[in-house]
Amino acid sequence: MLPEEFRRFGHEVVDWIAGYLQHPERYPVLPKVSPGDVIDALPPQGPENGEPMEQILADFQKLIVPAMTHWNHPGFMAYFANTSPGPGILGEMLAAALNGNGMLWKTSPAVTELEQVTLGWLRDWMGLPSDWFGMIHDTASTSTMHALIAAREAADPDVHSYGGWGTSKNLIVYTSEQSHSSVEKGAIAIGIGQENVRRIPVDAEFRMRPDALEQMLRRDCDESRHPMCVVATVGTTSTTSVDPVPAIADIAKRYGMWLHVDAAYAGSAMICPEFRWAFEGCDRADSLVVNPHKWLFTPMDLSVFYTRRPDVLRRAFSLVPEYLRTDDGSRAANMMDFGVPLGRRFRALKLWFIFRYYGREALADMIRKHVAWAQELAAMIDADPDFERSAPTPFSAVCFRYRGSDEQNALLLERVNASGEVFLSHTVLCGKTVLHLAIGNMATTRAHVMRAWELIRQHADFSS
Repeated sequence: MLPEEFRRFGHEVVDWIAGYLQHPERYPVLPKVSPGDVIDALPPQGPENGEPMEQILADFQKLIVPAMTHWNHPGFMAYFANTSPGPGILGEMLAAALNGNGMLWKTSPAVTELEQVTLGWLRDWMGLPSDWFGMIHDTASTSTMHALIAAREAADPDVHSYGGWGTSKNLIVYTSEQSHSSVEKGAIAIGIGQENVRRIPVDAEFRMRPDALEQMLRRDCDESRHPMCVVATVGTTSTTSVDPVPAIADIAKRYGMWLHVDAAYAGSAMICPEFRWAFEGCDRADSLVVNPHKWLFTPMDLSVFYTRRPDVLRRAFSLVPEYLRTDDGSRAANMMDFGVPLGRRFRALKLWFIFRYYGREALADMIRKHVAWAQELAAMIDADPDFERSAPTPFSAVCFRYRGSDEQNALLLERVNASGEVFLSHTVLCGKTVLHLAIGNMATTRAHVMRAWELIRQHADFSS
């Protein structure tokens, strides 16, 4: 593509993006397509010869956009919303143009050092210890897997050389029964095995019970198993509950376990001092994950992994063939030494753009508003005789249900999502189907939340 052609179509694409971001609500938040529709609409074989960009962009608007679930839609309140605002998109565009690969300091000094600086800013905003080491992964699943690998290295260094069979087959991971599935998936991926992940019961507010954790630890130790890691969650996936990290940290210290804190969703709230109550004890963790691509309004994908023990992480991963050896001095960090990936794209650039364009206070103010609207909605649900709240609302997600059958709640969810205005998700708590409404998109306003509640009440009429 010649520069003139790139400039022409680049302007056209930016104009389209600007219009899309201005009014994402013009599209239904959930597409009206069936599985296989996109496959059937596209040619089964790729083109033998190049096609004009005009046709490619036309097909993008005709075939791709109508089949998208629009995470930028202000009515997206399922799971945990993410946002792709203008500053982050510009950062992504420039990162793609520069095409940096930060495997070594030498291969892209700016990629490595901007990541260090930007994660230092975030660490300070969150009130984490100043000596913690940070690095960027794609998602929290990858970050948690790296935490488990570091924990295994700390518990059983021989596994580095001899593999998982034998010494490490008795290593045990502990986590709440409300924790994210990535903990079990990570244990499977690194050879610990799903059966060696203990799901700890929770209390009435869906928080890990330290007494139950201690009971399982004693039983495993009596049976000659080896506690390796405990994963606490601040902001669980289903309910955003907060595990009692200080008590869990005490237990982890007594048993010599690695403590990892999953704060993928709620960790962003740490930039607001008034929410730091939820993160008490996190400074005692060995590692922690937070996803700016959730509640810090950064385009997918960007997960931040912090650890106070980077030496263990490096010991687990550093493997330097001759063709990658460098001697650049003590200040040159080679990020390939701290994780599975060798190639690392310039994710920090978009985070730097977001942080500089909005600043901490504007980002914190958006988080405060989301929490306030969630609290307001929770109070309205509590006051409505047809609905009941199913869990506490410490952050910006509300779990509730219609006072009826599971079938009625499933139908209510289907009706609301079919409106195209709102997208909610669900979970199961105490054996009952529960609706999950999470506020987290930068474009969402109080009016959108109130409209969602209006639609919910409107579609909860099961008289006909």
